[in-house]
Amino acid sequence: MKQTALEIVKKLQVAGHEAYWVGGCVRDMILHHEPEDYDIATSAHPEQVQAIFPKAKAVGAAFGVMLVRLADQDFEIATFRTESDYLDGRRPSKVEYSTAEQDALRRDFTINAIFYDPVTEEFIDFVDGRSDLRRGLLRFIGDPDERIQEDFLRILRAVRFKHRFDLEFYADTRAALERHSSLVAEITVERILQELNKIIVHNSNGSAFQELFELGILSRIFPVVDDLCKTPQPKKHHLEGDVLTHSCLVLDHIQDGQDLALYWAAWFHDFGKAATAQRQGDRIRFPRHAQVGAELFRTDIAKRLKFPKRLTEDITWLIDRHHWFDTFDQTKLVTKLRYYDHPQFGNLLQLHQADIYGCIPSVPESRQKPLDRLKLIEEDYHYAHQQRLLPSYKQEFFTGEEIMQITGLKPGKRIGELKQQLHDLQVLGEIETKEAARQWLSQFVV
Repeated sequence: MKQTALEIVKKLQVAGHEAYWVGGCVRDMILHHEPEDYDIATSAHPEQVQAIFPKAKAVGAAFGVMLVRLADQDFEIATFRTESDYLDGRRPSKVEYSTAEQDALRRDFTINAIFYDPVTEEFIDFVDGRSDLRRGLLRFIGDPDERIQEDFLRILRAVRFKHRFDLEFYADTRAALERHSSLVAEITVERILQELNKIIVHNSNGSAFQELFELGILSRIFPVVDDLCKTPQPKKHHLEGDVLTHSCLVLDHIQDGQDLALYWAAWFHDFGKAATAQRQGDRIRFPRHAQVGAELFRTDIAKRLKFPKRLTEDITWLIDRHHWFDTFDQTKLVTKLRYYDHPQFGNLLQLHQADIYGCIPSVPESRQKPLDRLKLIEEDYHYAHQQRLLPSYKQEFFTGEEIMQITGLKPGKRIGELKQQLHDLQVLGEIETKEAARQWLSQFVV
């Protein structure tokens, strides 16, 4: 990809145009990170880009952005531009082609506005972005109030960049974020969720969410956090403090590279505690908080923020069952095997482990017992998969219709129950052949 991006710049320059890499790829290069993609900015207008790359497609005609596909990879080529008259906190109503310097000045943060010429291997930095990176600072370009008013999503992006790249806010940048935190409510939920998804999958997620709360942003998205930060937990198991602090710590203990459902379940797993907290003297209890939290997520948060259906189902399943392992050893074998067969069970194990580490008990050694129990369950889970003991590996002997033909029973709940019982016996190895299954069903013939 890097070599192809270099060739694009060369072709633009040979044709007499200015052309540079810009944005995230340059920032990542300076930080010694591998860029995910390469964006190119140029003085060439779209029709001039089209002349050099005949197969280029306009993907942002109003903004002078062309998409070039080379070597099975896509590259965005954008004409230098200025933007003005933002009316909706997202899009400019006026766009004009401009110079590289003017293009840099219309961007969000100094660290994202550095140009790099890969041909001459020179940086073109109109906003001191490299200096800010060296000092570990995140700073809006120009007036921070104006930058935020141009695109409200920059409030969330600021927190993401700060924590992803281990930076500190420039003083006026942080002050502007606090002043304009209420503008988060004006961002479309689709854009909010997209940005939060980027924040939550990074290993800085816990600290990022904590800062979103401190800036007054998080409660605009999840109002219940104002209650969670006031909800104490029993000190015997939670010296870390309130539920919100615990939730951030649990996020911190989810490993990198996991399913999105797991990260969100870690964040939401105790959201039901605020509504279920009960005090009995010095004792604090949260009866059915897992179920209450799952319902809160499914019926309110997921709908409001438009979580995809499949992701909603997975997160709900994990929240609802995150306390299962407290009594899991009492579960029947066939039920355990069905749980092991669930596609989210592996995530449930990781969620429970993170939940344990996200607690700071008064006696640190008290963690070991639940961790040992969890390890045994995990070993059993992997063994069941390796030995193909799970229900999904056992094709059912008969369909519901065939069971009705064998028994003479009419359609109804009873057919489903028999089908389930028969499959359970098959999974346990108590019925191994179709003939044995038919004989077992014969006792129910009417």
